[in-house]
Amino acid sequence: MRFPRASGVLLHPTSLPGPHGSGDLGAEAYHFVDWLVSGGQSLWQILPLGGIGPGNSPYMSSSAFAGNLLLIDLGELAKQGWLVASDLVPIAGLSAEKLDFAAVVPFRMERLAQAAARFAATATAAQRESFTQFAQAQGSWLDDYALFMALCEANEERDWCDWQPGLASREPAALAAARAEHAERVAFWQFCQWVFFRQWLALKAYANGRGVEIIGDAPIFIAHQSAEVWANQRLFELGSDGRPGVVAGVPPDFFSATGQRWGNPLYRWSEHARDGYAWWVERVRRTFELVDIVRIDHFRGFAAHWEIPASEPTAVHGTWVPGPGEALFKAIAKALGPMPIIAEDLGVITPDVDALRKKFAFPGMRILQFAFAGDATDRFLPHNYEPDTVVYAGTHDNDTVAGWWASATDHERHFARGYLATDGHDMPWTMIRAAMASVADTAVHPMQDVLALPTECRMNYPGQASGWWSWRFQWNQIQPWHAGRLAELGRLYGRNVNK
Repeated sequence: MRFPRASGVLLHPTSLPGPHGSGDLGAEAYHFVDWLVSGGQSLWQILPLGGIGPGNSPYMSSSAFAGNLLLIDLGELAKQGWLVASDLVPIAGLSAEKLDFAAVVPFRMERLAQAAARFAATATAAQRESFTQFAQAQGSWLDDYALFMALCEANEERDWCDWQPGLASREPAALAAARAEHAERVAFWQFCQWVFFRQWLALKAYANGRGVEIIGDAPIFIAHQSAEVWANQRLFELGSDGRPGVVAGVPPDFFSATGQRWGNPLYRWSEHARDGYAWWVERVRRTFELVDIVRIDHFRGFAAHWEIPASEPTAVHGTWVPGPGEALFKAIAKALGPMPIIAEDLGVITPDVDALRKKFAFPGMRILQFAFAGDATDRFLPHNYEPDTVVYAGTHDNDTVAGWWASATDHERHFARGYLATDGHDMPWTMIRAAMASVADTAVHPMQDVLALPTECRMNYPGQASGWWSWRFQWNQIQPWHAGRLAELGRLYGRNVNK
């Protein structure tokens, strides 16, 4: 599907300003939408909206469907009467510059528990009806998720395959007893999702009303310690004990000499095919309830994925194994029709991956930071782009442009200076201009590059398990010229659809 010529900014909501240690869905998010509009931008690309997992990564969430509780606007809960003024007073450790998960998680979870208790005691009939309708509409995933989260707490966060056998294997009697025993906590997790969805959909409606579309993110794999793996064990390559014998990752690459061992369980594609890929159809359907465009992460894994024995400590010793290919996307298209999907076609891209992407007319991705290591034939150079492309200076997995330029090789520096006709003094904005000027239908700029920030502000480093996902910006870093310059580049290169 061809996209209209447009541009936008990549920023995860946790990176927004705000008083409670993490960006959220409150006033600052609405202000960010307004700022995008002032800069002529019509796209806001986020990262996965799901909860965080190991390493605080949203790509290892406990659910493929649930929202991240850290994003809930506590101020809105106070307006509802479910929190009081003293609940909103920040505590030590809540930083405006950085998301300190050790401080933020307990602070926010305690207040969500207070809000849920007050809701249970004081909610109006209309509020209870809204909650009930949500729980019914989302029941296909919400019931399992809420029970899973309650059981994780009750089992001190042990892997689900180490729970009492009846619960690990989901025996009906054990599940019924658990729902009764943990009814209060099950209701808490359902309440939090109702709040998240209500707040997020209000924010999305505001953005759409101002001409801004949301680009969401669907990780190809999901965490083993997740509600969906526990609830659908036959759909994953698990042993009789519930543990994966093989796990996902990628072979040695640009980011790591030993590859990336992600550790996610792999799909048992034969079982998905038996169901007509119903689980994936539902996942894509639910994702499009929350966003306007979906970026499918690690698209090449649908052609073939890197299978690593679970006993291996790195991703070096793996094997390429065929994925579902076009059968999956035919099933999705049959059920949902043509969908605006971006294929993250980075990494080891073989002709079958390109053929799969082009068969379904999914735009691919190009990263400018990758463009200057070779010569004029490099596919990441703008003169080699096809229009159905989304171009980035870098993504959340890359260094910032300023950081990349500081560590670039002599060859990259020489090539980039000549190609971009620059002396390199303002490389972040030089790269933004190159992206905007390219024939790519879509150009997306990481907020760190708009602000010309250094390596210390990068969002993630693939292959490094901890220390990331914590960057936040503050409004005093932004000057009027930032939006003005974005708007001017959009006007020059035909991307200002809002102006």
